Amino acid sequence: MALQPVLIGKKLDALRQLDTCMVSNAIETFDLRLRNAGFADASIRCVFEDAPPMVGYAATARLRSGQPPVAGRRFRDRTDWWNSILEIPAPRIVVLEDMDKPAGVGALVGDGHGAILVALGCVGYVTNGAVRELPGIRKLGLHLFAGNVAVSHAYSHLFDFGCTVKVGGLEVRPGDLLHGNRHGLLTVPKEIAAEIPTVAAKLEQSEQKLIDLCRSSDFSVDKLRQLIGELG
Repeated sequence: MALQPVLIGKKLDALRQLDTCMVSNAIETFDLRLRNAGFADASIRCVFEDAPPMVGYAATARLRSGQPPVAGRRFRDRTDWWNSILEIPAPRIVVLEDMDKPAGVGALVGDGHGAILVALGCVGYVTNGAVRELPGIRKLGLHLFAGNVAVSHAYSHLFDFGCTVKVGGLEVRPGDLLHGNRHGLLTVPKEIAAEIPTVAAKLEQSEQKLIDLCRSSDFSVDKLRQLIGELG
């Protein structure tokens, strides 16, 4: 696959310091996509809401858990899947689309498989399906975004590695740059990714000026109108 990251080192760290809402605001200023696109809907929730922002490159696959795999292979036997993850630049975020209807009968990732993902350079796991064994995963430092929590892994099995998937209405391709925190998950267009921290800083300054005026004893609608005009 030989995918190359757009951001590395300090540039990637700068993006990691930003709130996901502010990243979304910054992306909007470039008019590269519709404002109702590029992010997962509310069916995908951040499991550890107190965790710092997550940034990484998507390693994708599909799974089912409601029925046994046709080939009879257990989820722990998929070393081919682990190798496919390593084809994606680090830091990696595994994104699995649960194809069951409804999704989330069983959970592929618990603390055991979570440890494997961390060893493979993964910082997060995203699925429209289920996760389990949350205390153990929290200790690993692995971010989780999921549709629900389940007690069992049921018949969890993987297929279609490295494909385009959809979770919470968000289309994710292998190597896509993802950003997420307690507010949700979005894709970051690679062509503008390096510019986002600078744009976000300007937006934060403008927003703070508005907040300061609203909290000031000198507030008035006229001054608010004037400030909004100055800020554009």
